[in-house]
Amino acid sequence: MVDNKFKNDISTTTESTEVANLYDTVKHNSLRIVDEFTKAQPQFTQSVSNLQLECIAAAKNTFQNVVSAQKMLASNGNSPIVTPSYTEEFVKQSNEITENIVRAVHINNQLTVNAIHVAGENFRTLNRAIESGTEFSNNAAKGWNTFLAVQQQYLHEQ
Repeated sequence: MVDNKFKNDISTTTESTEVANLYDTVKHNSLRIVDEFTKAQPQFTQSVSNLQLECIAAAKNTFQNVVSAQKMLASNGNSPIVTPSYTEEFVKQSNEITENIVRAVHINNQLTVNAIHVAGENFRTLNRAIESGTEFSNNAAKGWNTFLAVQQQYLHEQ
């Protein structure tokens, strides 16, 4: 009976070590993958930022070239493109529209920054909730393991 109990203890210890090794491997590999994403993130962010700046430069260049071409065409006195009676009203409305768009862009930017900040807060809250859930699960598992150990000890004594 003693030899059999000793073999069972060794088998249980070996299985526990293998299971612990499995979870340690999963944890290590998962963290390694996240670390690789983390290393690439600054380069990705810089590439997106560069693309945005190139897009902005292209838009500015397009506006400058189109307006220059129209201005040159309009300077030809043979065929007026814009009638002088409408220019003052057009300039006034164009300035108003531009101011409205600038204000809208400013508001949109502020809302976006606030939304990103809130998303970050939500991730921090999620992280705290996961830590609390993990602590609860660990405590429950410890309690369950203690209960099972006591039950096994009781059964072996019988």
